[in-house]
Parts: sequence; C-alpha cells; structure tokens
Amino acid sequence: MRIEHTPLPGIGVRRTFTTAQGHRVGVVEYRGVDRRDVIYEDPDDPDKTCGLRLTRSEAAALAGLLGLIDVVPVDRY
Repeated sequence: MRIEHTPLPGIGVRRTFTTAQGHRVGVVEYRGVDRRDVIYEDPDDPDKTCGLRLTRSEAAALAGLLGLIDVVPVDRY
C-alpha cells in the first residue's frame, strides 16, 4: 500500500492512501497542537472532502478499535 505524504505549510502534514475500492482516506496532523483530522475524499470530486476532528488520545482510541492494539499514546514535552 502506498501512503502519500503531503506537507501543508503552516499547518502540518497530510497522509493519505487509496483503498482497494478506490476511496481516498487519510489523516491531517496539525503541527504544534493536539489535533488530527480523519479525512475522506469524494471519489468524484477531490475538492469535496469530509473530515472528523480527533485529539491525539481519540486518534489512539480509534486505532485500537481498528485492531492496532500496539499503539500507545506518547506525551510530548
């Protein structure tokens, strides 16, 4: 699976991949804040993107629900 990393100047980084069904899914991680957005692009119009805002701990909880039990949130100092 190919994961695309797109720097978002002044914001953070966007990481996306395309599912086997052709859907684009990803995460925008914001620099310097406890925020991640799960994103889903409309396959017919990439400018129409749906998003769900998550904190770092919520993102870790979602990863756990998806079966990634080895994910442990790390506090940044």
